[in-house]
Amino acid sequence: MDLKYGNPAREPFVTNVGLITSNGKHGHDVMAAEWTFQISYDPGLIAVSIGPGKATFENITETKYFGVSIAAEDQTAISSIAGGSSGKKVNKVEALKDMGFTFHTGKHFDVLLVDEAALIVECKLVDQVVRGDHTMFIGEVVSVLHDKDKKPLIYHEGKYWSVGEELPKPTNEERGNMKAFVEKHAR
Repeated sequence: MDLKYGNPAREPFVTNVGLITSNGKHGHDVMAAEWTFQISYDPGLIAVSIGPGKATFENITETKYFGVSIAAEDQTAISSIAGGSSGKKVNKVEALKDMGFTFHTGKHFDVLLVDEAALIVECKLVDQVVRGDHTMFIGEVVSVLHDKDKKPLIYHEGKYWSVGEELPKPTNEERGNMKAFVEKHAR
């Protein structure tokens, strides 16, 4: 069984857009990675899944570091350029700079980071794990920039979305009722 792109069974998944930056034999590169997640608080670890043969895959494998910029709602063009072509065929960083987007160099590594993103982190590679047709690169966070006024870009059903209205958590009365059921079924 598979869940390839375009399979309607994938529609319930909602992700952010990780703009993964790297530097290495393919030069400075940026790619959009749907599967970008924080996986540990302490130490701060971020995992990004990347398919083999990508310029970013090869750059990270070579240098052992990468950047993660979580795209903000107003960065759909960056996401589309970063995800729409190969870093082996297109200098996406220069194309984005030509369009007026800006980057800055990391504090710890020679990697460009996307300005104006909702979250910007530098990571040193601590592990890589092959699962299925992707490799999960796990990076320890070595620097963080966060703009609390920027909302993350959401990716769902092959489209971009903004963060919608906040939904209420259960009321205190509902929580009390739920607690009774949980206690009733305690082991």
